Amino acid sequence: MNKKIEFYKMQGLGNDFVLMENFDQNSNLYESNFIRRICDRHFGIGADGVVFMEPSKNADLRMRFFNADGSKAGMCGNAIRCLARYVYEKNICRKTEFIVETKAGLKKLKLSLKEDKVDSIEVDMGEPGLQRKNIPMAGNEKDRVIEETIKISDKDMQVTCVSMDNPHTVIFGESFRDNEIEKVGQALQNHPLFPQETNVEFATIKNKLEVDMLVWERGVGRTMACGTGACAVTVAGVLTKRLARKVQVNLTGGKLWIEWLKTNNRVYMTGPATYVFRGEIEL
Repeated sequence: MNKKIEFYKMQGLGNDFVLMENFDQNSNLYESNFIRRICDRHFGIGADGVVFMEPSKNADLRMRFFNADGSKAGMCGNAIRCLARYVYEKNICRKTEFIVETKAGLKKLKLSLKEDKVDSIEVDMGEPGLQRKNIPMAGNEKDRVIEETIKISDKDMQVTCVSMDNPHTVIFGESFRDNEIEKVGQALQNHPLFPQETNVEFATIKNKLEVDMLVWERGVGRTMACGTGACAVTVAGVLTKRLARKVQVNLTGGKLWIEWLKTNNRVYMTGPATYVFRGEIEL
């Protein structure tokens, strides 16, 4: 009989994930073919990525995250909020403040409860990387990339680049068409300037305290939300004097609240996480 493993499907603002407990650290679960099968929306469960929960020697637990194409990712803001709600409500970690180890380092989470259910989660996303070497991006490694011109399909695009433990390229504009997002997103993701590829955010400023955002994620494509991307847009908005340090980011799937504190240079993200369904899948 084939072995089955329980999973939960969860989403953060429409950015959806499959969560699995792997406290036995079964490495077979990390096979890229298995990840792609899980995320396939026609032949699998369907998701933007897969989250595994593991034991940690340095934190309350560890999150291992994979993109839908099977590639590893350092950090995912929406995924870690889903993990936070899951581990609290499943009695894995009954703290309202705890630490999660990720490939991008230790992340501190703070839960807000309503009738003992997790209502929202604040994540300390750490300090943004602003130099080219942090992103990473070709060129003088100490330079910042603020409204730098990159030519895409004979069109000059002004970009601001930020690392939130993964690379982001932010474009500000009045409006963006779907075909433009796909075309520009793919071109920038695979541009030779980015040795590890890049995520691409398309941002429209509403006022100093609010911004609309669309996203093209490396390893996934169009998604309804991106937590690290929302952080990157906020930082880019401050650097280009478009946004205040505490803003509401409107994504296709809902809203996030992002603050880039001047006192400690750290970015904080607050938002919800929601269950979709549970099930079992054969290994």
